[in-house]
Amino acid sequence: MESIRILGTGSYVPPKILTNFDLEKMGLDTSDEWISQRTGVRERRIADPDITTSDLGYEASVKALEMAGMTAQELDLIILATITPDTCCPSAANWLQAKLNAPQATTFDVTAACSGFIFGLNVAEQYLKNKTYKHVLVVASEVMTRTLNWKDRSTCILWGDGAGAAVLTLGNKGSEILSTHIHTDGANGQDLLLPGGGSKTTPISHESVDEGLHYLNMIEANLSFRVAVKYFMESIQEAVDYNGVTLADIKWFIPHQANIRMFQFISKSMKIPFEKFYMTVHKYGNISSASCAITLDEAVRDGSIQTDDLICLPVFGGGLTWGSALIKW
Repeated sequence: MESIRILGTGSYVPPKILTNFDLEKMGLDTSDEWISQRTGVRERRIADPDITTSDLGYEASVKALEMAGMTAQELDLIILATITPDTCCPSAANWLQAKLNAPQATTFDVTAACSGFIFGLNVAEQYLKNKTYKHVLVVASEVMTRTLNWKDRSTCILWGDGAGAAVLTLGNKGSEILSTHIHTDGANGQDLLLPGGGSKTTPISHESVDEGLHYLNMIEANLSFRVAVKYFMESIQEAVDYNGVTLADIKWFIPHQANIRMFQFISKSMKIPFEKFYMTVHKYGNISSASCAITLDEAVRDGSIQTDDLICLPVFGGGLTWGSALIKW
């Protein structure tokens, strides 16, 4: 029986590394110990000024296509999840299409903050199920460091840049996506947002810049922690219940890389061995929509994920957005 399959994954992070010690040297009132104890982040990747979201997405896409044994000209649809597109118009997916030389593919962006990769998989799933398209490239790519106030230690210590990708099809070969689940809570969207850049603050003015409206804005950290933990746990349980499996059946939990303390708490609360959480937050920080996709690809390429393993990908992000996917590798 045909089902939604992953034929290949890919990821890319810029070569430039910014460590916690580098942040200390920048005059930020922080330390490596303070950051790593509270977040798990020790370093993050920074894109050069001339590198865009679609550039990062291109590198990840090439690797995913290579693993899938396909060319870009075989793609029918390209979905790019991001909150940091190259331009507001056209979409980052359009720029990526041109760089891949895939004019036959339909392209568009998905905006779901840190949950973007799972939202992208869910959208692709619908098109594949009804056979509108045969081969879909789902990319999550972000240049988060350009949204940051580097004087605000509550936010600038968390984020990094990078991209992940997956090639999907409807068939009976490849890793099977058993289900995807997505949710939103627009009424609480103000809790984690990037206020500037939209119609609410257009045109950009001296006032909007002076007020910091073009920087990523987070609510009080403890509240963010509690809300995120709640939805992460609900997303994991939803994927497990929907597919009639148990938490013990899951080989790896590959979450959005928000904060290591969240998953230590979730591990204890849900009685999941922490060793089952595959983490990359220590070396990449939070890359919004791309975190989950990058981490999945790394786990595949280093051999951690083996055939028949059940993989759960829970996510949570601004919007508010949350969800999960369950994959049989």
